[in-house]
Amino acid sequence: MAGIRTEREIRQRAPIWLAVLLLTNLVIMAADARESGTRQRLIRVWIQALVSPAQSISSRASGAGTSFISQIINFRQSAVENDRLKEQLSQARLELQNTHQTWAENERLKALLSLKEKTGYDQVAARVIARDSSIWFNTVTINRGSSNGVALNMPVVAAGGIVGRVIALSPWTAQVMLITDEKAAAGAIVGQLSESGAVGPVRGLGENGLIEMRYVSGLQNVKVGDYILTTGQDGIYPPGLAIGEVIQVKNGTATQPHQILIKPSAKLDQLEEVAVLLYHAPQRPVPDQTLPNVDKTRK
Repeated sequence: MAGIRTEREIRQRAPIWLAVLLLTNLVIMAADARESGTRQRLIRVWIQALVSPAQSISSRASGAGTSFISQIINFRQSAVENDRLKEQLSQARLELQNTHQTWAENERLKALLSLKEKTGYDQVAARVIARDSSIWFNTVTINRGSSNGVALNMPVVAAGGIVGRVIALSPWTAQVMLITDEKAAAGAIVGQLSESGAVGPVRGLGENGLIEMRYVSGLQNVKVGDYILTTGQDGIYPPGLAIGEVIQVKNGTATQPHQILIKPSAKLDQLEEVAVLLYHAPQRPVPDQTLPNVDKTRK
């Protein structure tokens, strides 16, 4: 009975086993099957086709993340490089500025040295270390004093022309009154000494930074652009030094002098280096104040 049941069960299950065997065979055949053109296994192709969307999404996300990180790194590197270039540019500008200042200083010193050849007087080079701003820079302080041979009333000049005269001293510094000060004065002439009769004193006008020339005869020819030079008759400045240039003339008459305004030839508002001329005006002979026909030997 048991054997009959077993045979019956086998007959009943035979179709199932047959189907399982056929399906297994089909799977094996499919796994082993290859595409005729590329010789790739079809099952691998099917699997790749199924997972390719997910791979594409994952690849894009990974690529975006990598790109974002790369951009951050590149941005930081660019920022560091930019800071380095800015520092180099700033350093280059500073070096260029220092070079320009050194060049300008050398040019000014050369111009001061050339004054010695022109004037023939010994000089002491000095640097302006202070300005009196209370009266429009009408006095300056220089870093040379009596220990350097500087004395009161010695003329101070710059490359362009006269600056002023020494009015106060210490062993190491000196105060200079600028020619534009209202209390400053000098003997002057329009043009060269041997070529002009337009002679008169000049004095400063204070705050406007100009100089006025006075008592020039209205019969003398004076025009804008003429140069004004020192005459040496004031006992302070040697003759032939540049004072400035005529910028305005109100013509006078036979009885009225010209009204002449002069712009200083030295750049008094930009003074840095000056020279003190070791100049002492020649002593004037003492006038004979005795009466004529008086015996000077009698006491």
